[in-house]
Amino acid sequence: MKVPNSWEDWQKIAKEFEDKWNFPNCIGAMDGKHIAIQCPLKSGSNYYNYKQFYSIVLLALVDADYKFIYVDCGCNGRVSDGGVFANSSLYQALESNDLNIPPKKPLPLRHTPVPYVTVGDEAFPLKSYIMKPYSFKNLDQNKRIFNYRLSRARRIVENVFGILTSRFGVFKKAIPLEPEKVEGIVLACCALHNFLRTRKSATEYIGPGMIDEEDTENGTMNYGIWRHEMGTNLPGLIRQCGNRSSNDVREIREEFCDYFNTNGQVSWQWELL
Repeated sequence: MKVPNSWEDWQKIAKEFEDKWNFPNCIGAMDGKHIAIQCPLKSGSNYYNYKQFYSIVLLALVDADYKFIYVDCGCNGRVSDGGVFANSSLYQALESNDLNIPPKKPLPLRHTPVPYVTVGDEAFPLKSYIMKPYSFKNLDQNKRIFNYRLSRARRIVENVFGILTSRFGVFKKAIPLEPEKVEGIVLACCALHNFLRTRKSATEYIGPGMIDEEDTENGTMNYGIWRHEMGTNLPGLIRQCGNRSSNDVREIREEFCDYFNTNGQVSWQWELL
């Protein structure tokens, strides 16, 4: 699995997010899932998670075409979900800009430069490189629109995990191996997913109705069949509390919010709230 390492690579991903999902300056959708394993020998409760089963965590960043960009796997399930990201190699790479992400640029038809960002849900902190939803309490319409537009782009990673579960039966029950071997299996499945997504047509690997699809004319969402197949497999990270962000970071989110409600609005966003 080749991680982007040049401005050109990241800009290509951002262009796909803008063209396909109407979210400019976005270089990936991020999420994490607990991979069920059997209790490792002499591990005590180290791998016992909040869902009350043993697991390791797969943290992933995906592109606009349902492919993995970056994966971090192996953190034990007992670690708090906030700690999963904070202890990941992905966090370290984003904090230190080791991924060679391009510098700030204005959103289309705007003047204020903003950084390239990833999109995540409430489990992640609001950072200059992570956009997350506004708190769902007392939202005005502008913030509701921002949350919808972010969710629309972030749904890609949910669907990738759904495809992974549907196509690789090993995820349907606890994997009866030691964590190190499970990690190797998970990473192999991610690489195979990318290979199959690249080499086979969408109708062969991602069958009709498998993933979420919007009907923008009628303002409805048709949810992918993986959501019914997945059941309780691969539960996600849970919301973190006490994530305080700086004024500068909040201003970045405000710039995206204003863009989605003005220059960057799409005709159907009001119907799909």
